Amino acid sequence: MRTSKPWYVLGRIGQAVLVLWAAYTVCYIILNLLPADPLALLLQAKGTDIGSLNADQIATLRHTYGLDAGPVQQYLTMLLAALHGDFGTSYTLGQPVLPLIASRVSSTLAISLLALVVAVALAFALAFAAVFTRSRVIRNVLGAIPVIGMSVPSFWVALLLMQVFSFSLGWFPSMGMQGWKSLVLPTVTMAIPTSALLGQLLLSEFDAVLESPQAVVAKAHGLSRTQVILHHVVKNASLPSLTILGLLVGDTFTGAIIAETIFARQGLGMLIQQAVTQQDVPVVQGAVVLAAGAFVLVNLIVDLIYPLLDPRIRI
Repeated sequence: MRTSKPWYVLGRIGQAVLVLWAAYTVCYIILNLLPADPLALLLQAKGTDIGSLNADQIATLRHTYGLDAGPVQQYLTMLLAALHGDFGTSYTLGQPVLPLIASRVSSTLAISLLALVVAVALAFALAFAAVFTRSRVIRNVLGAIPVIGMSVPSFWVALLLMQVFSFSLGWFPSMGMQGWKSLVLPTVTMAIPTSALLGQLLLSEFDAVLESPQAVVAKAHGLSRTQVILHHVVKNASLPSLTILGLLVGDTFTGAIIAETIFARQGLGMLIQQAVTQQDVPVVQGAVVLAAGAFVLVNLIVDLIYPLLDPRIRI
């Protein structure tokens, strides 16, 4: 039976909403299991030690910030506020979470998109080179590159790039946000693990499609190896890559935290790192929802595009 398109779309949207709610709820539970006292963190950010206050003052402050309610009531109150775009106020910075995240997200979004473009370009170039070559030695060498890329820690790559291209050659700045040159090293740092994961998948899929009956028939009709790869292999082998696009978004957020911390970029990654270190619960909660939202949006777009590329999905 063929599934109607409206129900397909509504089903995917329902899944997206469920994932967002689950991300918010799990994050709330984990953050509330931390031993830190939110009121103590709030007062510390304002330069006040909670030990200097008496019991009545502490009780008044807890009531003012809504910290005297039970965990379920706090959860429902915060969830309702989050649905209206209010994720509270940062404990350490004293600013509303949503504007704070909005002020940092543009920088992170720029290097994330650049890293994703570079990663896709590198992965496809590697896969193309591997299937075009006739040399088994070169094919084995190219096949080992993604494994190496996935096994090397991102922070080590960042430090190596900084040492070579900043300190030794002086081509790019080692930190800060000084024009387009300051984008290069963080972008490459974030692109390497993503391109390695995507390249490994493309290599496997390219090989599988090239040996499929479809490709064999195309060769039998007189098509050259290049024509078979461009007309048959690329389209069919690229479809599974869309499936892991959501994972690539998650890797991009993780890479942004590492890259922005090492290269001292005032972006969302550094904000998350500082919030986790200082147990700034509202900022962490907002960042988790943002990351989940990006993950859900990309996967929703992929789910809606996939039936256009492969009509069998709708059946």
